[in-house]
Formats: sequence, structure tokens, C-alpha cells
Amino acid sequence: MIRFLCAITLARAQPAPTAAETDPAKLGLMTGAPPAPDARVRFDDGSMWIFPKTRWAFSHFQALMPTALVARGTGPVSPLPEEPALDLARLSMTLPDGRTLPVADAFDLNFTDGLLILHKGRIVFERYAGSLAPEGRHAAFSVTKSFVGTLAELLIHEGKIDPDAPATRYVPELAGSGFATATVRQIADMRTAIAHDETYGAAPGALSDVNRMAFAAGTAPPPTGYTGAATATDFLVGIGAAGAHGGPFVYRTPNSMALQWIVERASGRPFAQLLAERIWQPMGMEQDANVSVDRIGTAFGGGGMSASLRDMARFGEMLRLGGRWNGRQILPAAVVRSLLSPGDPAAFPAEAYPLLAGGSYRAQWWHRANGQTLALGIHGQMILIDPAAELVIVRFASHPLASNRNLHPTSLPAWDAIAGHLARAPGR
Repeated sequence: MIRFLCAITLARAQPAPTAAETDPAKLGLMTGAPPAPDARVRFDDGSMWIFPKTRWAFSHFQALMPTALVARGTGPVSPLPEEPALDLARLSMTLPDGRTLPVADAFDLNFTDGLLILHKGRIVFERYAGSLAPEGRHAAFSVTKSFVGTLAELLIHEGKIDPDAPATRYVPELAGSGFATATVRQIADMRTAIAHDETYGAAPGALSDVNRMAFAAGTAPPPTGYTGAATATDFLVGIGAAGAHGGPFVYRTPNSMALQWIVERASGRPFAQLLAERIWQPMGMEQDANVSVDRIGTAFGGGGMSASLRDMARFGEMLRLGGRWNGRQILPAAVVRSLLSPGDPAAFPAEAYPLLAGGSYRAQWWHRANGQTLALGIHGQMILIDPAAELVIVRFASHPLASNRNLHPTSLPAWDAIAGHLARAPGR
């Protein structure tokens, strides 16, 4: 029986326990030599996707499935100054329902595994929980998409990709798919009309589009006798059309996978290697990162990346600084301006994302109406860049529900309270 991504299903069937009650250490997950049968977290039986075992799994993807290395290289680690000066318990936030809570409460309400706040390039808050420690790596899920989008914008700037060209110019294999007449820009901005339903929480055993994608990408074991697509690229070429491209933004992960394929063809590099060469190594990251791969070694650019909290913060801060980091121009300023520029608000379905009303989506990044740019991943992963407040916030989490719609009510007010406080704080 398929057990992939049933955490959300189980959580809906019964009240979710608290972050404290599901702490992996408290539950004894993966402890002992060997761990007891009920404490084991495994890939082959799908238990790594079942809450609360997800709270251990999300910090240990490289121990559970094949991954490709995003090497930091052998250079020195770039500095990340620390000035812990932010007490979240002293700040308050007002939720959409009118309740007022301490900002600190958002940490456990969102099952946070790691939270780091940079103000003017200095760490003013850093905290870890669950199975994550400073030296650990955590699944970033769809934050991975924003790295794909960043590399795509870089190659566009360098003239290696024409954003108005059809995707088939770079990947002829897509000619028979729903992507056949889509432009690179339409794919990057997720304004394609493809036959894919990005609904999470399918019942165990159901062959949903999300589950089929996971089987192909190598992030979940297929059921016995499964005859669907066995690789990420086979999955993409099998997606059909569902209308005309260029309409409203619709969040569908295959767009990110197709964009990754375009980036790899245009650059001549696999995603993990390109990310290492163009960002990870030049930035002097503290740790290697990794990205899950399918049966033939293709990275899952739609959501397979794992990295450390501090390195994600470095990346966000580099973008806030216009592409410069540690005295070096990592990305051209024009690329960063493009990444941080909002898309078309008229194409953004506010009814689907009410707390992001007035926002937009462009180049695999989310944009709020207040000027913040975000990379978002299921279960609570996030990079937030707020140029006006000189602020970068990075969060890793293992919330029992996949969609960030479940976290926005206690996350967005917290970020706004922090930004407002830091803007008003004397001497900062």
C-alpha cells in the first residue's frame, strides 16, 4: 500500500499533537543500535512521510534517499556576524482572527525546526529544535524552486536562455507534452496550462498526480507493479495540455522541473553542479548542500534540496545586497533586480492565497504586496527578503500539514511584527 505524503491525511483525521509532544528525541526516533522497529524512519515503507516521523526525516534526507552533492569546495567559510539582540517573547503579533499572541509562540505553533533572523547582515536571532542542529541540513522542499529560478534568470542575463523562446528550443523532448507551446517565461512564472493537479494529501494508495511525480522523481517508493513514469524527465514528457498558456498563475511543480531541464541543457551542467559552481562555492558556504535524485541521477529541482539554516541565510542576504557577498559580486545586480521584482498582480489568484492578496509570483519566487520576496516550501520552509527593513528570515519546519496556507496566519503576522520592530529599534 502506498504511504507517500499521507502525513497531511492522518493529521486531518485526528487533532494534531503539539511540537513538544512530537519532538523526535522525546519519541526516540532513530535511536538505538539498531533502532526499535516502531522508532525506525524508512524510505522503502514510506514511513519517512508520515507525521510525526517527518520531524526526524526532514533533517536527514541524505540518510534516507539518494542525493547529489552541492559541494562547498575547499575555500574559507564566509563570515556571518552574530549579534543576538532580538527577544521574540517581547514582541506581539495580531493574527487575522484578531487574537494577539507573542511572536515567540509562532515557533512551536508552526513546528519550527530552525529559525534564523538577519538584520543588516548580523544574526540577531537563531534557534534550533526537533532533529536539527547548526551543523545539520534540512529539507527545503519548494524553496529549491527559487534556486532553479535564480539560475534561470542568471542564464537569461548571460544570453544563454531566451525567456520568450519556446521550451522546445532547449528541450525538444517536450514537443509532445503540455509544455510544447509554452515559453520559458511562462514556465518560470507558472502561467502554463498543463494537466497536473498539485493537490497534496491523497489517501494512502491513491495514484494522485503528486504521488506519481514523487515516484518518478525518486522521493517515494512506487507500489508493486507500478508502470508509470520511472524518471523525472519521463514524467514531464507525459504531462498533457489543459488549455492556453499565459493565463493566471497556478502553482504546479512540473513547471519547476521543466525549467530545471531547460537550465541544465542551456548550461551543460546538472543542477547540483551548476548550483555549486555559480553560488555555493563563490559564496564560501559553511556546509555542502544536497539534492535528491531519481533513478538515473536527475535532481529533483521541484523540491529535493537540503541545506543548512545559515547557508540559506547567506543566500538570502546576498540577494538583499544586490548580488554581492563577502566582497564579491556573486550575481549581477540586474539578475537580482529581476528576481526581486514582482510579477503581474492581476495574474495572481487572491482567492486562493487570501493572506497574500495583492502579491504575485515570478521566476519561481513569491512576492508580497509590502515588498517582501519569499521562497516557500511545503511544511513551513521559507526564505524571506525584506529590503526596506534590511531583513532576511529563514525558517525550516516540519508542520504536519503541507500547504503554507496553514502556516501563513501565524507566520506572516510574526514576520511583519519583527520587521516593524527592527525598523523602529534605536541604533539598528
